[in-house]
Order: sequence, then C-alpha cells, then structure tokens
Amino acid sequence: MPMLDCVVQCVPNFSEGRKAETVAALVAAMRSVKGVLVLHQHVDPDHHRAVLGVVGRPEPVADAVFQAVRVAASLIDLRRHEGVHPRVGATDVVPFIPSRGVSMEECVRLARSVGQRIGQELQIPVFLYERASTDPTRKNLEAIRRGGLQGLARRMETKPTWGPDFGPGVPHETAGVTLVGARHPLVAFNVNLRTNDVAVAKAIARKVRFSTGGLPGVKAIGVELRSRGLAQVSLNLTDYEATPLQVAFDAVEREAKEQGLEIDSGEIVGLILRPALQGVSQHFLQLTRFEPTQVVETGLEELTVNSGGLEV
Repeated sequence: MPMLDCVVQCVPNFSEGRKAETVAALVAAMRSVKGVLVLHQHVDPDHHRAVLGVVGRPEPVADAVFQAVRVAASLIDLRRHEGVHPRVGATDVVPFIPSRGVSMEECVRLARSVGQRIGQELQIPVFLYERASTDPTRKNLEAIRRGGLQGLARRMETKPTWGPDFGPGVPHETAGVTLVGARHPLVAFNVNLRTNDVAVAKAIARKVRFSTGGLPGVKAIGVELRSRGLAQVSLNLTDYEATPLQVAFDAVEREAKEQGLEIDSGEIVGLILRPALQGVSQHFLQLTRFEPTQVVETGLEELTVNSGGLEV
C-alpha cells in the first residue's frame, strides 16, 4: 500500500467541551470520510471547546471538515453556550495548514472552497482569515472576534465593509459565524497557574504577548479554569522559531514567580510539528494529557507501522 505523499493538516475548533456525545459525533463525521485520520482530540470544559487534529489528502480533509461543521450546526446552540475561550461560532475556526507535499496556496484554495460550501449549503456566514483573507483589516482572528458574536453581528449590520465572504449577511440563529483560514503551523500551549486569580493570569498574558510589548510571535490571554480551581495563561506561538516553546514557558514561569506563584502544569493543544519540540521535554514543560500522536510526524509514522499507511 503506497504512502501518501500529499498531506494537509486541519485543526477545527468547535464550541463544545462538555457533552462527550457531541464531540463523538463530530469525530465520527470526520472519520466517515475515507483518507482522513483524526490524530488527536483536546476537549476542555472550562474553555467549552473541542480542538480536533485531522490529517489526510486535501480533498478528503476538506470534505471531512465540512461534514463536521454540518453536525456542529445541528447539535450546538451558541445561544446557550458559556465558556472562557473567545468564540463566534458553533464551529469557531477552521484552519488549513500545509504539510507534506501541500503548499500554502493549496491551503488557501481549500479554505475558500470549504468556506463557500459552508455559506451556501449550511447558510452560515463565513469570514476568511490569515492567508485566505480577502481583506487585510480582517486578516487576524482578533479583529474578527472583537466584541464577540454580538460585536461582529453589529459590524455586519452597520458597516458595508463587514459583509461575510460567503453566506448570509446575518449570523446563523444557533450556529453563529464560522471563520475559515489558511496559516502556517503554530503551537497552542496553555500554562496553568496554582491560583484561581484570573487577574494574575491576564497580567502575565499582557507581559508575554507581542502586541503589548512581549515575545515575538506570541499571542496570549488569561482565563479562569473554574472546574479546576486554577487560572491559565493560554498562548499561541505563531512563530515557534522566533520564540521557541521553552522560551515562552520560561517567560510565563518567571512572571508567575514574581507574583509568588508556581506553575501547576502545561498543556499542548492540538497538533504540533516535531521541530517545535526540539530542545524541550515533557518534564520541563510540566505537560499533562500529552499524546505522541499530537506530533504530526509521529502520528503518521505510527499509522504507517500499524496500518501500512494511507491509501492514495
């Protein structure tokens, strides 16, 4: 059985982190498409979010993600959603990420194709972001999410430049809005603090994120993990070469110690490339819930050994 030499990653984020049956339905929808592998599931009840890491051939991955968006629209009601993570949709973000033999241009094409399908077939407004964006003022997720779904809905209603790229001009009643993009690989990494004081986590996030004078390529927010009695600094390392994972962790730990706090644990969310883990260890990052298949290359290697690879 020949190995697949054309692989794309996608890490869709769904606004559901508490109902196991809903997450299972989302995973089943993607696994129903031949040529697609779900390597990892990260489900968090405080964020009320599920992050699913999927790889495979470009067209099957695109179809699998659409099928999951369809299921999310039928099962998730954003009007009843409460979670600490910013969101505007039942399916909140859908990033396509180049991997083996796939270019960024191909990922942009996939994002626009899936976005158009979501808008037309599901009647959910779609905004394109990052490399797939058609408007530089809407390139960043933060710009689109500003003010939450209500803020976005007001802009859609009152500002001509804020019409969606695809779909109706008002949010879907229950599914909201979906953001579809193409981007380079990033590292989603959470650092949990031994305190429930979210103000401290927010202050540390301001110190370490690039937009407020911190580390290059780092985005960060502070949130409360009420179910665990902890506060969390949630980071995205958009350029892990400019700021390696260990450097980001050390910066958070240093700021925490200045507040008299210790680190409880670290979490890698979703998929990660092997080079991003160079020079670090699970011990020094205090990682919990880390699975080898979160490393894209390891997941593909294990699948090669265990199943003979993916069919072309």
